[in-house]
Amino acid sequence: MKNIFFTIFLLGCVSIVTAQQKESSPKAAPTPEKAKKNNSSPENKNSTGTEAKDDAPKMKQYFFVMLTKGPNRSQDSTTAANLQKGHMDNMGKMAKEGKLLVAGPFGDDGDWRGIFILDCATKEEAEELIKADPAVKAGRLGYEIHPWWTMTNAVFK
Repeated sequence: MKNIFFTIFLLGCVSIVTAQQKESSPKAAPTPEKAKKNNSSPENKNSTGTEAKDDAPKMKQYFFVMLTKGPNRSQDSTTAANLQKGHMDNMGKMAKEGKLLVAGPFGDDGDWRGIFILDCATKEEAEELIKADPAVKAGRLGYEIHPWWTMTNAVFK
């Protein structure tokens, strides 16, 4: 009988401690997916998910582009070099326009060739910029575009 009371007492203590931990633990910031479901945006939200003050960090959406090997990589070396020059010129143009924030190749010879992080209003705008790249047009590069969120002033201003 003493064992039953002791067991019930221990279970009660564990339940109380668990409930207190849940109440006192900080709430995680909403993910972009949860924010969309709640018809709100992670923008202007602080790390607790409440409305941020003007000086508080805010979330901003960018577009992450993974450049991949394209379906047509059979160009001769002169053509490949010209496509690379056009690719670099296009990157310079996007950077000058303030659209391209990060760009760079990977250091191996895998299927992933490089990345871009674009500051665009929509995925469609990002795709238009990528499709204008000569290496993409020629099929030397492929791409994937994904929305990507970060806090303003954490990486970019």
